[in-house]
Amino acid sequence: MPVRTVLTAAAAAAAVTAALAAPAHAQERGLTVPGAEKQVSARLDDLTTAGTIASGHTVPADFAGLHAAGTRNPTGVPGIQLDGYFPDTSTFNTNNGWNHDAQFVIRLPDRWNGGLVVAGSPGNRRQYANDVTISDWALGKGYAYAATDKGNSGLEFYKDGRRPGDAVAEWNQRLTQLTRAAKKVARRHYGKAPRSTFAAGISNGGYLVRWQLENHPELYDGGIDAEGTLWRADGPNLFTYLPAILRAYPSYAATGDPSAHKALLKAGLAPGSEFLWPFHDQVYWELTQRIYREEFDPAYTGAEADYDYAARPKKVHRAVARISLTGRIGKPLITLQGTYDSLLPISTDSDVYAKLVRARGKAPYRYYRLEAANHVDGLYDAYPDRLRPLLPCMRTAFTALESWTRNGTPPPASATLPRPASGDLVNTCSLTS
Repeated sequence: MPVRTVLTAAAAAAAVTAALAAPAHAQERGLTVPGAEKQVSARLDDLTTAGTIASGHTVPADFAGLHAAGTRNPTGVPGIQLDGYFPDTSTFNTNNGWNHDAQFVIRLPDRWNGGLVVAGSPGNRRQYANDVTISDWALGKGYAYAATDKGNSGLEFYKDGRRPGDAVAEWNQRLTQLTRAAKKVARRHYGKAPRSTFAAGISNGGYLVRWQLENHPELYDGGIDAEGTLWRADGPNLFTYLPAILRAYPSYAATGDPSAHKALLKAGLAPGSEFLWPFHDQVYWELTQRIYREEFDPAYTGAEADYDYAARPKKVHRAVARISLTGRIGKPLITLQGTYDSLLPISTDSDVYAKLVRARGKAPYRYYRLEAANHVDGLYDAYPDRLRPLLPCMRTAFTALESWTRNGTPPPASATLPRPASGDLVNTCSLTS
């Protein structure tokens, strides 16, 4: 759930704006995105980031820091890219020089395998945030791909909407809207509807996958949820553990106070992840608590470390309830999360969500706990001897999901997967321990 948004450099913005202003090739002029207020199209020699960075059809700042430097991706996938936006009143997203939210990107490879992958951005990032982690790989397998900025972005996303919870509720609506539109675009372009549609996402994008399979399973054949954010009106949620972390960490950082360390572990942080805590203290914890508290409880005026969610008015809990998860999934779902996740601790997040799903009965579900994976794969490069990236396991899980939904071959049983002692941790993963 990375929440810091890197502003697009002026040069990159200019390149994207120029690219999208270029006239459309005759072959794609007839394509329209249902419901879009604005769209532009381009035929590209390469829809992957190897081509779109050079041509100005992506924004590298959107995906900065989300993958390990050694990540290998496919290249050379020709096709059509559609960029645009749906009607919206907010203007946080400056991509493409549009200053308009509800932006989307749809990519249609010439060699189509009949499938569609849809995604929402992680954290508070924009529509190109999954280009390296999801889009490149999906395109390389022949999938059409669509992604959304979720309808608002940036560190002041909470200013969108009229009442608490509106901004996050819009995230779910925008992914549903894009999925329906992208299915129609694919049918018109290829002459037949997608035979399979998968939702995939990381962090807040993983939350979207969970919500979609709970509320609109008819739109999908399955989903991949990587470290999705858990929202529950009665907890756990961000507000039930982040304040405790904020209260205890200063004492632990200053003196190594054993009681403070015990409090941090009680809040959900994993033993062995201590080396990651200074970074999260500097970058994530207070910021995340504040901006999401602004979204659901703007009336609170105290210190974030003193925030007591249980004692807050019922209307705050009702705002969270609007976007909460139930575990009642209607299509196959695979969840993955790292045991060293120090932003969304696994014990207060995916461990809980897995129990919710299993409590609903024999749902088509798998859950893989990845020892020594953390929330942001970019940190692997700083600690290659202590961490493992999550992305290669997400890709292996996607391949397993394909077999599960197409020919009934079940994935390996849910498990905690130990960190491999050797091998290419950045690009390979086995779902068996």
